[in-house]
Amino acid sequence: MNFTWFASAYDVDDVPYRITTLVQIAGVLIVAAGVPRAFEDRNFVLFVVGYAVMRVALITQWLRAAAGCTGAERTMALRYAGGIALCQLGWWPALLVLDGTARTVALVVMIVAELSVPVFAERLVQTTWHPHHISERYGLFTVIVLGETVSAATVAVQSGLDEHEALARLLTVAAGGLLLCFGAWWIYFAEPIHDHLRSNRQAFVWGYGHYLVFASAAAIGAGLEVAVEYAVGRAHVSGAAATAALTVPAALYLFTVWLLHARHVKHGAAQLVLPVTALATLLCTLAGANGVLPAGLVTAAAVAAGITLRARRG
Repeated sequence: MNFTWFASAYDVDDVPYRITTLVQIAGVLIVAAGVPRAFEDRNFVLFVVGYAVMRVALITQWLRAAAGCTGAERTMALRYAGGIALCQLGWWPALLVLDGTARTVALVVMIVAELSVPVFAERLVQTTWHPHHISERYGLFTVIVLGETVSAATVAVQSGLDEHEALARLLTVAAGGLLLCFGAWWIYFAEPIHDHLRSNRQAFVWGYGHYLVFASAAAIGAGLEVAVEYAVGRAHVSGAAATAALTVPAALYLFTVWLLHARHVKHGAAQLVLPVTALATLLCTLAGANGVLPAGLVTAAAVAAGITLRARRG
């Protein structure tokens, strides 16, 4: 997120900029390599190292920006660089030294500190970000995350070819997952949002709110994998729990997209479509193991309702 907002304001696309971006990509790869160790063994070394590589690269970018600015804008860039650097000093003891409750508390403190850096840095002056560019970048990342759901549905079909006895159940799960993915994509891009992003007050809420969009979109794919594992008898959970792994994040996604996007542009009955759809999707959990396809059909119905109401309005 920080890189997206920085790039919207200061992307000069020269050789140093591209090299620094490459360093950030390397940091992301290190973080990704450290995720399994962090979750399974509580070993955060690779995670912290990779994050430091990413953030040191961004600090360099902000220092370059400061060198080309004057006055309040220079102060803002230096605040960004200093704030990010201080946060890096905090992550090392938070994840590598502390343990138990102390680590949990430190983790919350560091997350709040990270999220506070832009608020602190831009108190005097705003970065000159472009609303169209920002909304496009966030939209592209949402599509990438939703692509994981398509991948999960593909796994379901492939598993079905090997598990012939569960083929019908797996294809039902895959169909429901694809409908959810399609609906999630359609609903996110149903209305342009760039006209709403006119100030930092709006942009901070919208930008940080996307943590829920990205997390819930990724969890839809993970939930679909759980539903697949349950269908072939590998997941030792109840049918309702397997379905909830999909319907809960789907409902959260629908409600969050309404909160961040749709409510700013919808009117009348159209305002109710996504909140009602989120609730209906959540209720599909009551169908137990058979709730995935109904959840997908509910989302598809929401798309159809949105199209109909928009046609009537237009």
